Amino acid sequence: MKKTHLPSSHLPLSEFTARRKRFFTSMPQNSLALFPAAVELTRSNDTEYAFCQNKNFFYLTGFTEPDAILVLIKDKSNKVVLFSRAKDALQEVWQGRRIGQTLAVKNYGVDECFALEEQHELIPEFMTGKSTILYCMAAKEPVSQSFEAKIFEWLSTVKAKSRLGKKAPTTFVDCSHAIHELRLIKSKAELALMRKVNQISGLAHQRAMKQSEFGKFEYQIEAEILHEFAINGARFPAYASIVAGGNNGNILHYTENADPLKNKELLLIDAGAELGGYAADITRTFPINGRFSAAQKTLYQLVLDAQKLCINAIKPESTLTHLNEIASGFLTEGLFNLRILKGNLNTLIKEKASKKYFIHGLGHWLGLDVHDVGDYQSNEKREQMREFKAGMVLTIEPGLYIPADDLSVEAKWRGIAIRIEDNILVTKTGFENLTVNAPKEVKEIEALMAK
Repeated sequence: MKKTHLPSSHLPLSEFTARRKRFFTSMPQNSLALFPAAVELTRSNDTEYAFCQNKNFFYLTGFTEPDAILVLIKDKSNKVVLFSRAKDALQEVWQGRRIGQTLAVKNYGVDECFALEEQHELIPEFMTGKSTILYCMAAKEPVSQSFEAKIFEWLSTVKAKSRLGKKAPTTFVDCSHAIHELRLIKSKAELALMRKVNQISGLAHQRAMKQSEFGKFEYQIEAEILHEFAINGARFPAYASIVAGGNNGNILHYTENADPLKNKELLLIDAGAELGGYAADITRTFPINGRFSAAQKTLYQLVLDAQKLCINAIKPESTLTHLNEIASGFLTEGLFNLRILKGNLNTLIKEKASKKYFIHGLGHWLGLDVHDVGDYQSNEKREQMREFKAGMVLTIEPGLYIPADDLSVEAKWRGIAIRIEDNILVTKTGFENLTVNAPKEVKEIEALMAK
């Protein structure tokens, strides 16, 4: 049997120990930080959704079991404690193997690991005498809210012993910003994974182009994408794939993927794999029959040229606001020249009139989450003023969306939806496009689909 060489999806232990060391530097003396793992979610009756680890917890541990708790204790020395599910032969027969406490210490570099059953006894002890508790506050997930309630239960346990001289923490700090800032700048190891997941995702987009033809259904093309992810070592998509034929592309988060593909229409695919927890986020738009019509090609080239202008402007100290100005001005002028936008050009540019058809943001941070964490430093005008630094990764995804019922434009433009999205690393001198093998030039797409 021929061997298949799959890409490594595991970061070295040194990566996680270095992250914890950096996080410790942000903690005040005599403090304790708490991070919960995710829990399994029921899909229906006694079946669960595919498990996805809490990203902050994963970032600091690499640990992939549910229900665990990470405790970072900073006093005279820095101590890393993990709580995880205990070894249980019967449960492991039914639900899968568990790492257990001994191997957790060995494989994940923590100082101690205790069974989850010990959390209510030991965590209040860890809290006792500490001045500050750090945790990620006000998270949207119900799990985070229930964990916050658990923190205050442990705190009550400490306070109940105040007559015995036990002192409870009095300061609570939201450490979300601190860990998000760490996650925003990618290491060499992270970038190696992100290059691999982009390559795998690019192969999937190539496969989708080759397999597309009118008469097939959108979900059949989705299946081709997921197949290409898996055979290259990326078992899961980073998000629900968007496979939108024709006017369906004008629904930004269209994931029904249920309609037949039609001749002479475009197919918009927004799909990326996940590898080692890291996401790719790539969008391509191409003709289902393999040949762009004149109108499709004109609008497509306008979006592509806008994307190239924005990508080429990426460098340290630039901002998303600056890139948005480039995209808005270029697309507005292009739509004016095509008589899709009408009026005075200078006024249209000043009013950012292209937003009528370019209806979403130009890009977002990318990493462990598809819409990754990190402050954009938006001002009161919602302008994203955060200056780029080497190691940041973001998407650049201009688009144009003209609904089929837009009677203000010529019929040839109606129902066209185009988005082109690449994943870009900010380097010390400019940028690196991580999306290297997903065709986006008109000639490249048509040549690939003609094979």
